[in-house]
Amino acid sequence: MKKILYRKFLTDCIIFFIVALFSTAVIIWIFQAVNYLDLIIEDGRDYIVYINYALLNFPKIISKILPFAFFFSFSYVIAKYELKNELLIYWNFGITKISFVNFFLTFSIFLLLFQIALTAFIVPKSQTLSRSIIRSSDYNFFDNFIKIKKFNSAVKRLTIYTESKDDEGNYNNIYIKKNTTKNNFQITYAKKGVFKNKNGIPVLELYNGENLNLNNNKITNFSFSKSEFNLSLFSPDTILVKKTQEHTTLELIECIINLTDTSIINKDKIKKKIRNCEANNLDNIVAETYKRLGIPLFLPALMLIALLLIIYSKEKVNYSRYRTNIFLIGFFLIIFSESTIKFINESFFNNLVIFLIPIFTIIFLYTYFLIKFKES
Repeated sequence: MKKILYRKFLTDCIIFFIVALFSTAVIIWIFQAVNYLDLIIEDGRDYIVYINYALLNFPKIISKILPFAFFFSFSYVIAKYELKNELLIYWNFGITKISFVNFFLTFSIFLLLFQIALTAFIVPKSQTLSRSIIRSSDYNFFDNFIKIKKFNSAVKRLTIYTESKDDEGNYNNIYIKKNTTKNNFQITYAKKGVFKNKNGIPVLELYNGENLNLNNNKITNFSFSKSEFNLSLFSPDTILVKKTQEHTTLELIECIINLTDTSIINKDKIKKKIRNCEANNLDNIVAETYKRLGIPLFLPALMLIALLLIIYSKEKVNYSRYRTNIFLIGFFLIIFSESTIKFINESFFNNLVIFLIPIFTIIFLYTYFLIKFKES
């Protein structure tokens, strides 16, 4: 009978948790997906790139929302059971409150492992794939390069402007600036232009214009009746170097060991493998590692805070205020857990203290449960 009761309670919690997690994540994902439309509208990339990029960011949203959904779901279900006097059934069937706490604390540890797998492996992999899609994508919708009466610099080293576009797809009064080097550039003006695809190469055909070049402080110019501007020579204005959060967790740990262990002589080998593995980036690397492996440790503490709702009955005076305080404490702990990342630095002792905060919180809360249930 006890197993049935545990299964019933856990099933209710998990169902509510999954619904809350995915419904909230989908709403946030939709809002973010709308922002990602710039990949098509502004940057002129293929809609397939947009869909893949948006979908690959979903695991990151799940990992961010999970602590909120977890605490809210379990605390809500526990409060609902208490208000409906359903928790009395558990106590009447011989389930002690400390065994109830132990059962759900064990479950939170399994969820902790899932969250670590998500933040340490799945999310970095999905972020790497999403960024690689952007880096390797081509501009398939060339018309999106040009915005009417708007300077567009979506393509690296290239700025395009046009005054108007007619019904036949011809652009009027086109201005193009191409930065050849830091101090040298080329400016092209044409009365008319049209996009064409010649043997798979995107080309902007220009008519009746003038070309001006600045090279080593020398200006040259010439006029033309027809000219072709090859767009395939340009790359998107995106970051091509791997960001810290795109590296695998094992690479980050290996980098930290490499930078902090003075006995390692050949440090160039790891630097070639991890571009961001530099001493001046150590804070960011440690912070990213803590975000993946340290912050999830607060999940069992959140479970114990939610379980504080079983200490007192709804018949107790000011139970509603007590329940509200539990909700506030839980949300404060979530915010606190995210803010601790700002205190990560190069100090090993400082980082160790921050890493142990969730563990000490769990020990403190569990000790509190033992004292309260022993008194009762």
